[in-house]
Amino acid sequence: MSTTRGAQVKDDEALDRRHWRWAVLASMADYIDAGSIVAGSAGLALWASAYNLSSGAVGLIAAFSSNAISAGVGCLIGGWLGDRIGRKRVYQWDLLVYAFGTLFVIFSPSLPGLLVGFVIVGLAVGADIPTSWTLIAEFSPARTRGRLLGLTNVFWSLGPVLTLALAWALAPLGVLGIRIVFAHLLVVALVTWFFRRGMVESERWRNAGRSAGQAVAGGARQATMRLRDFTTRANLRAFAFVFAMFLPWNLVAGTAGFFFPYILRTVGGAGQGTSVALQAMGFLIVSITTSVVFMPLSDTRHRRLLFGIGAALQAIAYGVLFTFPLGVTVAVVYLVVNNLGSGFGQGPFFRVWSTELFPTPIRASSQALLYGVVRILIGGWSFVVPVLAATGFHTLALILLLLLVASGVVGLVFMPRTAGKTLEEIQAERAAAR
Repeated sequence: MSTTRGAQVKDDEALDRRHWRWAVLASMADYIDAGSIVAGSAGLALWASAYNLSSGAVGLIAAFSSNAISAGVGCLIGGWLGDRIGRKRVYQWDLLVYAFGTLFVIFSPSLPGLLVGFVIVGLAVGADIPTSWTLIAEFSPARTRGRLLGLTNVFWSLGPVLTLALAWALAPLGVLGIRIVFAHLLVVALVTWFFRRGMVESERWRNAGRSAGQAVAGGARQATMRLRDFTTRANLRAFAFVFAMFLPWNLVAGTAGFFFPYILRTVGGAGQGTSVALQAMGFLIVSITTSVVFMPLSDTRHRRLLFGIGAALQAIAYGVLFTFPLGVTVAVVYLVVNNLGSGFGQGPFFRVWSTELFPTPIRASSQALLYGVVRILIGGWSFVVPVLAATGFHTLALILLLLLVASGVVGLVFMPRTAGKTLEEIQAERAAAR
């Protein structure tokens, strides 16, 4: 196998410290992404009270946060750049943009500055996600690719746990406490940027550039080839499957991730500290189940069973929300059951399939298109959620339940058999399929 600056493509090698270090640095994108979402969710009710915001203004914050539109746009930009100029260049520098955006959130005295900060933060984390996940997939040995991509889900959960724990401890400080929470994310981003400077570029991406007849130093894809690459039959099938599975699930996850403390306070009557602590508990459960269930089993022949159980548990949890009045007890039952399933259901499998099912030259762009469009659609959905929650929470719970059922059915029926195969083997099989 060829090497460039220490990066190797060896699909039969065992995991070592180098793989884990690279995966941790890449997974920090998920830490600050999810941390930004839940920090915003923890502060939503506080901002609404401090700035006297209407339901429409609350929806506007959510729509343009790192949970939705701005992250979607950043994802599209970052994925395109990741395939054009390299994964490393994008994900090495976007954290400085993220740090700049958090300064607006920390020091903003009113809604306009808050929105500017959320937009910048969303653009930055959106750009980081496709390049980070793609880089993990491309340096991972074939039989441990799911395990290392599962680490991104663990960090996506740890970010909220630590962020919400801090928000809970600082709850008596009100808006000042949320400013301190975002200051912690600023520090994490800068430290991660410092350590990422030594990351290597993806050897698979370099090899794809060479095979396309491009100069190694440039590494950019020819723009005239991109439409043809996206619209092959295999790639269109992959887009259809992943999008149909991920969109309904992420509408549900996005609602819970950003709005749960707000809903529990305004509908369930819980206090700020209680609502934040409950959400932190839920994310901790996700990190544990991803670590002990998904990561050891995701590269085996048990993927279908794993996915089915995870999807079913999440549907049961939303059935509980639909059936019983919302309160602290119901919230605890929902959080435990839902997050047990989330740790090895649609979320972590999306990370695997969105990288496995597309060829190297368009891998980051394809993933960005899927993830970015879904985030933008969540932005539109975010305008509706506060209104539904205020006028009829059970109606919202039923809609979320039906979305989860649809996502689970798509995943179970059309799941590809890719576990343990190299990225090149997967592409060859998909190209040969008719």
